[in-house]
Amino acid sequence: MTDLDTLSVNTIRGLCMDAIQQANSGHPGTPMGMAPVAYALWQRFLRFDPAHPIWPNRDRFVLSEGHASALLWSLLHLTGVRAVDPDYEVLGRPAVALDDLKSFRQLDSHCPGHPEYRWTSGVEATTGPLGQGVATSVGMAIAGQWLAARYNREDFTLFDFDVYALAGDGCMMEGISAEAASLAGHLQLSNLCWIYDSNRVTIEGHTDITFTEDVAARFLAHGWNVTTVADANDLDQIGRAFHTFRAETERPTLVLVHSHIGYGSPVEDSPQAHGTPFGPEGVRATKQALGIPPEADFHIPDGVPDWFAQGIGARGAELRTAWEKTFDAYRSAHPALADELERIQRRELPDGWDTALPTFPADPKGLATRDSSGQVLNAVAEAIPWVLGGSADLAPSTKTRLTFGGAGDFQPDDRFGRNLHLGVREHGAAAVANGMALTKLRPYWSGFLIFSDYAKAAIRLSALMEIPTVHIFTHDSIGVGEDGPTHQPVEQLAGLRATPGLLVFRPADANEVVETWRVVAALRREPAALILSRQALPTLDRSRLGAASGVARGAYVLADVPSGEPEVILLATGSEVPLALAAHDELTGEGIASRVVSMPCWELFDRQPREYRAAVLPPTVTARVAVEGASTLGWDRYVGAGGAVVGMHTFGASAPLKQLLTKFGFTPERVSQVARELVEAMT
Repeated sequence: MTDLDTLSVNTIRGLCMDAIQQANSGHPGTPMGMAPVAYALWQRFLRFDPAHPIWPNRDRFVLSEGHASALLWSLLHLTGVRAVDPDYEVLGRPAVALDDLKSFRQLDSHCPGHPEYRWTSGVEATTGPLGQGVATSVGMAIAGQWLAARYNREDFTLFDFDVYALAGDGCMMEGISAEAASLAGHLQLSNLCWIYDSNRVTIEGHTDITFTEDVAARFLAHGWNVTTVADANDLDQIGRAFHTFRAETERPTLVLVHSHIGYGSPVEDSPQAHGTPFGPEGVRATKQALGIPPEADFHIPDGVPDWFAQGIGARGAELRTAWEKTFDAYRSAHPALADELERIQRRELPDGWDTALPTFPADPKGLATRDSSGQVLNAVAEAIPWVLGGSADLAPSTKTRLTFGGAGDFQPDDRFGRNLHLGVREHGAAAVANGMALTKLRPYWSGFLIFSDYAKAAIRLSALMEIPTVHIFTHDSIGVGEDGPTHQPVEQLAGLRATPGLLVFRPADANEVVETWRVVAALRREPAALILSRQALPTLDRSRLGAASGVARGAYVLADVPSGEPEVILLATGSEVPLALAAHDELTGEGIASRVVSMPCWELFDRQPREYRAAVLPPTVTARVAVEGASTLGWDRYVGAGGAVVGMHTFGASAPLKQLLTKFGFTPERVSQVARELVEAMT
């Protein structure tokens, strides 16, 4: 280790200590222990240009143990990473200024408590929930392999980036890391490196009270290459480990690093080092032990920024400039492929991508929305070559397999394939899809709605990061019949709708599915959840009903009175829309003026101008009945105090579908009765 190496590592440690102490909040232990590893990676190996932090072939670094965010903020500041705006333009200001470090964990600081994607440039993924970062990194590595297979040509290597994720004991304990590691090992993602910070400490104490497995043996069983660094302060050992990773061509690599949490501090190697500032005296003592001026806060010695500029700065600029020259030549040789890549980076779609979307003729027998979605998905994916995805071992049921010519399967011996086999790993599957979206591809994954619970943390992060991951869920209600309450979702729709920034669609028929995909495929900064039926639903006759294009506004009038205002409004989604239409016909025959509103996406409807919302749901019409085969939670905002909801108040039961519909009140007669009672009560 040279003097400048030592000085740089300890500068990182000092900035981390000071930021955490000034905030009187944070986790100093991991940054102190892992500063040399992070330094070695960034300064000597990472192919990343701080001046252009989003160039497409950069290496990705994901801080999976996100509580150690001060480590990342110090690196971003010292390496001079530039800020990038929402339109992907590089700005003149730093992503992390010294004032940001000084306001660590404070309102509006670019140094929040955990890394937040889209808030601070240089953050490749929002992390904090342990295990999410490493699982997301698997999706990034898959994307890198797929991009290389599709776009690299002889003499044109556009994509060969590596993905690094720094994880701790907590990440390894979380089940999602095992799901993701198993998948990565099967797929032989040799461009993936997890760095395991084994400091043997968690909040409750030393890991020997709860975590005694042989992690190295576990990863060998997963099919990984494993290399060990016995001393986190030995830069030569660290360098050899990263060289070992780069030389590996058939397996992902785990670098197992033995570190000392809170290195150099009075609480080194103790649980007290994990999540509590050292205190003024502890900071002073640690600085003295490390040779940092004790009284100097946020001290950056002369020469350290220049040292980083000569290392990662110069290397990154050279690599990025060479890549841009290669891409200019590539654009001349392969203009169509270059156009695709530029659209991918801007999250734009091919011209005319939606012209091949099908239109479904009216059909009283119809088809399940999972079936129509499968047809539409194939049309979308064939028109947009960078749409790819799979399911949690359920593609035959979720109808998400891409079947057009050349779609193929992504496997170790076929990186061109666009069908991913994600295995029975719902949580891992959702996180992997997030990683692919962060690499600007357009991924989807699928499963049964009931098992969205397993993936909820990753779904939430897709919304928090504002990335257009598509979550496809089928078997959306008690319509799964004989499978019984373990497979019949009740509360899941309400939970998904409660997630800020997530668009939840429950289309009523095949043509609403088409319009749902028309909206979803064009999303740039929002994830979507598609909620689809297993059972067949009638394809509605649009010659006498409202146009399915109303999906784009979230809710629309599907059937109405000939003139004037209705006496009662029936609101429904998905499989209950045909039920509302049948009740509407019954009420009309009785002389009761009713309106049916199809409401496939609450979130889009809530964004509409007040005038439109009032036209669909006139405030003067207070007799309203919502019908949905799920929890009634949330419907009161649309039906009001004087309305009613026909929905689920208990879990389901195991029985044939028709018996279940009768038992739980999902019949035209029941809906008509509720509507009739409301009208009578108001006259």
